[in-house]
Amino acid sequence: MATVLIPAPLRPHCGGQSNAEAAGATVGEVLEALVAQHPALRQHLFNDQGKLRSFVNIYLNDDDIRYLEKEASVVGAGDTLSIVPSIAGGLR
Repeated sequence: MATVLIPAPLRPHCGGQSNAEAAGATVGEVLEALVAQHPALRQHLFNDQGKLRSFVNIYLNDDDIRYLEKEASVVGAGDTLSIVPSIAGGLR
């Protein structure tokens, strides 16, 4: 099982948890297992076509999955996935 770190803005959609355990051989499978446990997270992580939203960054341990094999990146027992939503804004 992998540990998924849940950022503060998404915690209300998973019972206030800061992390969750989810099984899967790939990042995509772990994320699917996570949203199966916490269905309210789906709309925040995936678009209507089932693709990971562009503003949601996922790190496998310390590596951005965009520079690995994306959702096909292999997850081992004891690995950590971090969900990092992009935050936009600027100075006024």
